[in-house]
Amino acid sequence: MSKATIQGSGIKTRNLSDRIFGAAVIILSILVFVIIAYPLYFVVIASISNSNLVNIGAVTFYPKDIRFYGYEQIFQDTRIWVGYGNTILYVVVGTILNMVITLPAGYALSRKDFMARNVVMFYFVFTMFFNGGLVPTYMTVSSLGLISTKTILIIFVAINTYNLIICRTFMQSAIPEDLYEAAILDGCSHFKYFMTVVMPLSKAVISVLALYYAVFHWNDYFNALIYNSKADNAPLQIVLREILLLNQAFANGNGGVQGGYGQSSADQVKYAIIIVSTLPILCVYPFIQKYFEKGVMIGAVKG
Repeated sequence: MSKATIQGSGIKTRNLSDRIFGAAVIILSILVFVIIAYPLYFVVIASISNSNLVNIGAVTFYPKDIRFYGYEQIFQDTRIWVGYGNTILYVVVGTILNMVITLPAGYALSRKDFMARNVVMFYFVFTMFFNGGLVPTYMTVSSLGLISTKTILIIFVAINTYNLIICRTFMQSAIPEDLYEAAILDGCSHFKYFMTVVMPLSKAVISVLALYYAVFHWNDYFNALIYNSKADNAPLQIVLREILLLNQAFANGNGGVQGGYGQSSADQVKYAIIIVSTLPILCVYPFIQKYFEKGVMIGAVKG
């Protein structure tokens, strides 16, 4: 057997093994996608199907006896709109505040000529392992007169240390030092260099951090539960929790609870609430997905 024949058979063997491996990866990816996507799809079809058919397992791949009374009832509830308004306020204002603090802090800590950057970074990282605890934190917030105010739900997490590390690492590794030297020769100050050079080059990490902070504020449930007792300040997650608890009471036969929707539609409302609470974030994510992936890789791996 000639050498060329042996090489040709080796190439064919590699091609065959590559094809088998590729097919296995595709099959595994499809399987993982189905496992993740089907529960989400089931929630959607269950939210518009007859709840009795859902409970007996008759709804599996497509909706049956389509009806929208779950959505109708929750959107007729004024608490939903108040919660949506509060949550949008917390997301927009809170995310802006987070970015205004995180980006300059990340830039300052990325500068090698900032002599105290390691000491300052240590204090930030220390908070990731140790904190004051719930009771001392509540006492501090109470002493500042911020209990049951919209302000506390906006400023409580003004900066996240993990996000700060991502921002600092990105600016330290992805922005060449030569740009700073050239800017200084042109008479730029640190502030002007940050605004005119660093910010335009940091679109990827800005999108990632904005997404992280926005999702945090959108899903913020615990802080609102602990530090707020006014219904007018309640975010959407707290409102949905109250609706779910009331409908659970109806499902258990306690029809005298005020504000519930009745046992017949309790499950329908639950599924509709899941869609209502997650759909906005799912709609935003595809538009910044490319920045999200790029920013995570540059900001986290190289650090």
